[in-house]
Amino acid sequence: MRPEIRRLQGLMREQGYVAEPSIVTAVHLARAMEKPLLIEGDAGVGKTEIAKVMAAIRGTELIRLQCYEGLDVNTALYEWNYQKQLLRLRIAADERGAHEADAHETDAHETDAHAADAHADADDLEDLIFGRGYLLERPLLRAITRPDAGAVLLIDEIDRADEGFEAFLLEVLSDFQVTIPELGTIRAAHRPLVLLTSNRTREIGDALRRRCLYLYIEHPPFEKEVEIVRTKVPGIAEALAIEITHFVQALRKRSLMKPPGVAETLDWARALITLHRDRLDAEIVGETLGCLVKDRHDMRELERGEIAALVGAAVHP
Repeated sequence: MRPEIRRLQGLMREQGYVAEPSIVTAVHLARAMEKPLLIEGDAGVGKTEIAKVMAAIRGTELIRLQCYEGLDVNTALYEWNYQKQLLRLRIAADERGAHEADAHETDAHETDAHAADAHADADDLEDLIFGRGYLLERPLLRAITRPDAGAVLLIDEIDRADEGFEAFLLEVLSDFQVTIPELGTIRAAHRPLVLLTSNRTREIGDALRRRCLYLYIEHPPFEKEVEIVRTKVPGIAEALAIEITHFVQALRKRSLMKPPGVAETLDWARALITLHRDRLDAEIVGETLGCLVKDRHDMRELERGEIAALVGAAVHP
């Protein structure tokens, strides 16, 4: 492993993220090559956490765009501050009314001058209300217009957005520029580190994939998950960390609608610590199963005598 990658791995560990070389290398290359990184994997494996950790390492803002069905360009890129624009127009109308009242007391020559001034003022007003001061920057534009280097842009759950929005992203991710009709083309002075995450609820298009580096994160193996629990849940008993991990890993092997991810493992570990437990038993697992299982069908399946067997295997592997 190259020194700079090992250094990044250490920095990520300091932030509580246990990353194997493949993850660290992908993040390092995305940063060094200034290319977006598409991260796929099941829910709860730590995709979003990478962006949070990188923002903390860089000491910068995490700019997050949460994708959903129906997400449009205005929500992701920019909107005009209509209320502020209307207020400025009302002020201008009041000022124009005052000028017209004054004009009635002047001769025709001065009236023509007032008319010319009013026309010039209208042009200036249009330029003003469609200037940067009246622009509301949404996540994509904010990431591009940051004056300093090092911003982290997280486009979270891109698979939830539709194909039209995905096509719009191509210009942004290819050239790191956006076009606003009233202002022209805005280019990034410094390219942000861009991370896209996907839970694979739909297939991402080839055009977007080609513009990104790629990383797939699996559920962690046993030793890594135990280490994650130790790192993220300080003070947990060693025996409890091991039993929790055995139980969760056995649970993932079953045919569940929604297998628990690492996020659920950590939630469950924190819940057991809150309840002052240092070992697993069938009763406490049944009472806290909602920390792990988030589907009614899965809950019913496990309540049919499965819990005791899983706990027995976790306590005595």
